Amino acid sequence: MRRVLAIAAVVLLLSAGYFLLWPVPIDPVVWSPPRDAGYTGPHAANDRLSAVTVISVAPEVGPEHIDFGPDGKLYTGVLSGAVLRMNPDGSGREVVVDTGGRPLGFDFDATGRLIVADAMRGLLAVDASGRVEVLADTVDGDPIRYADAVVVASSGTMYFTDATRRHDPREWGTFDAALLDVLEHSCTGRVLAFEPVTRAVSVVMNDLCFPNGVALSRDERHLYIAETGTYSIWKVDASARGLSGRETGRPEARIIVSNLPGFPDNLTRSESGRLWTGLTKPRSPVIDGMAGKPWLRALTLRLPKSLWPVPPPYGHIIAFDEDGRVVADLQDPNGRIAETSGATEHDGRIYVQSLHEQALGVVDAAVLR
Repeated sequence: MRRVLAIAAVVLLLSAGYFLLWPVPIDPVVWSPPRDAGYTGPHAANDRLSAVTVISVAPEVGPEHIDFGPDGKLYTGVLSGAVLRMNPDGSGREVVVDTGGRPLGFDFDATGRLIVADAMRGLLAVDASGRVEVLADTVDGDPIRYADAVVVASSGTMYFTDATRRHDPREWGTFDAALLDVLEHSCTGRVLAFEPVTRAVSVVMNDLCFPNGVALSRDERHLYIAETGTYSIWKVDASARGLSGRETGRPEARIIVSNLPGFPDNLTRSESGRLWTGLTKPRSPVIDGMAGKPWLRALTLRLPKSLWPVPPPYGHIIAFDEDGRVVADLQDPNGRIAETSGATEHDGRIYVQSLHEQALGVVDAAVLR
């Protein structure tokens, strides 16, 4: 009996040592999330997104962002590294290019080149022949670790996000790197500007908690930035440089949408002026509840990955105007298109993006009436 008790004591001691001391890839900091208002007000629970029609991209996975090119075709990047092109109904699908990384956000410049924010490779340009050029993968010698979204201004300036300087998606994958960054909450993300003539890269804004989607206002004087880790959307002067997300009260940058019921991801602007974002996952009371307990967040990552605090699937896209007023909210509690990373409104339809589905979704814009 003494031997059994001794063995049990050793096992308990080793287990306690593991859960308390084993190294984890994050160094969590204390923060205070806003109290979750839940599905109330403009985000009252509904099933308006349940009418979505599914367009398969199998065997590909993760049509994370959707845009329409000058040729009228639908473009999307997938997990394999491919950029797909197809007709708006999903027919005629073909591979435009394989970037050799993970294409996330993209836009087109004035010459028709596809400009790609590739999480593994940085800011890329793809010409009509499929040739890939790396435009930027460093800032003053500092690597761009997680290029996430990009928008091209009429001047040619390319604004893009570097979501985290801490967790490399080449090591962790894009989803796990994002999850680690949100749990750590060290806020090392930034928004960058690339000037194609000089090829200079400058910092628009630092110290953001996983800045994700980026879009321009109609007059291109302002940038809209989805800050995933704080459930919010920023409005920032496009001409500003060297701002910090830790500073408040500056006229050049303010949060116009806050306390969202989920994690905002991509941003797009429709021809009518609506700005769309997708809430990739709903808020988690577990994650919010651990905000003031960094030791507990570290301990969580010592559990099996299946027990990490990943919220359940829930389809959710919202639209807001340039002042931050929510003008549309479409939800699908069943998550037919799960992990809704964004929405692109085009020609009377709303195309729904997804991180991990083998499909994209389409819903008629008449649902907004």
